[in-house]
Amino acid sequence: MEIAILVIFIAGYLAIVAEHPLKLDKAATALITGVLCWTIYFLGSHQIQPSLLDEYAAYQNYQIALGGNTIDVISFLDHRLLHHLEEIAGILLFLMGAMTVVELVDAHDGFSVITDRIKSTKKVRLLWIVSLIAFFLSAALDNLTTSIVMISLSRKLIADQKTRWFFGGMIIIAANAGGAWSPIGDVTTTMLWIGKQISAIPVMQETFLASLMSLLVPLTILSFVMKGSIERPVLAEKTGHQISSFERSLVFCLGVGGLLFVPIFKSVTHLPPFMGMMFSLGLVWLATEILHGKKIMEEKSRFSALQALRKIDMPSILFFLGILLAVGALGEVGHLLSLSDWLKTELGNAYLINISIGLLSAIIDNVPLVAASMNMYELSPALTGDAWADLFVQDGIFWHFLAYTAGTGGSILIIGSAAGVAVMGLEKISFMWYLKKISPWALIGYLSGALVYIAQISITH
Repeated sequence: MEIAILVIFIAGYLAIVAEHPLKLDKAATALITGVLCWTIYFLGSHQIQPSLLDEYAAYQNYQIALGGNTIDVISFLDHRLLHHLEEIAGILLFLMGAMTVVELVDAHDGFSVITDRIKSTKKVRLLWIVSLIAFFLSAALDNLTTSIVMISLSRKLIADQKTRWFFGGMIIIAANAGGAWSPIGDVTTTMLWIGKQISAIPVMQETFLASLMSLLVPLTILSFVMKGSIERPVLAEKTGHQISSFERSLVFCLGVGGLLFVPIFKSVTHLPPFMGMMFSLGLVWLATEILHGKKIMEEKSRFSALQALRKIDMPSILFFLGILLAVGALGEVGHLLSLSDWLKTELGNAYLINISIGLLSAIIDNVPLVAASMNMYELSPALTGDAWADLFVQDGIFWHFLAYTAGTGGSILIIGSAAGVAVMGLEKISFMWYLKKISPWALIGYLSGALVYIAQISITH
């Protein structure tokens, strides 16, 4: 059963990689892969996996305490599937909310507030501007939302699709790098923060330079490679009601402010991020309804949230659903924990383990990899004098380096991060194109940042 699930995952992954030659939509492949992995898990499981025995016992006791009977294996597996679906649903709702807010801002031509101020048409200079904006914006928002916003901006700045693809690739690198050093910038860093493996200020101090270097090195090299200028797109002439400067600025401020509000909402209420995103979407939705309330229905509908919802990229959301389901199944049967155990046994060096986890996160989603690492490598309560154990105290070297490697390693392949998946769906970038044109630069940046972190630790410790 475990082997069958692994084979199906690999086959589905290869089909996603060969999406264009096979002419098979990646969303369909991902959904089939995810469902098949769980189907085989359900049909082939006659006993609980060793890693889940404690949770199974706790769930049994909980059910009995409620007055129920002992549960069988299938009932527990159903509980585990719903547990994964709960986490996945939060991510998908967050993604849908962010896409809708961005579409509303775009419908009101709100991004012109920024694009009108970017006058340069030189490729190199524009690449630096876009990448640095994405890097710092990602730390304040998160890498997923930032990638969606920056792709919308790039469409206002660049007409040629292949040039825009290249900028999209660098946006992925910048957004992931920016999210890695902030406790609210990447879901894996947030997981480590909530799990008390890291604290907010120390992780920012320890990983900022490495994260910045993972972006600056590719940018510097590309500055000597890229030539020429970009051509601005010819914006379609709008008919009917024209958006006023006030309306444009108001919706832009509400939209971006709503996105920035999400991490604040989470920090104050401790509710999941998608709750803050839904609240922000509701506020922007209400504001646009009031703003256009007195206009005729035909004009009002062009700027409504309902129209924005029709324009969001549902295939990308379903692709994300399928991938996360499949990876969840891998975690359930113990493949991810086995991988973490193997890394500890075979490598034995914390730096090598972290670098390997970062490279693996380009293939397997970094969320379950970090979750597996948090379970595999126990948080040490205090310094003990044991060189290995002391790496795993709160704000220890292992956890800070894991925040960097898991956050930036996903940039090496386009499906290795939420930001990459979003950009892949929005711009229809093929896996192979990204592998040839962007992956080498992402790998160079990743390794450069890792070396900077190791050198920094050697000097400061």
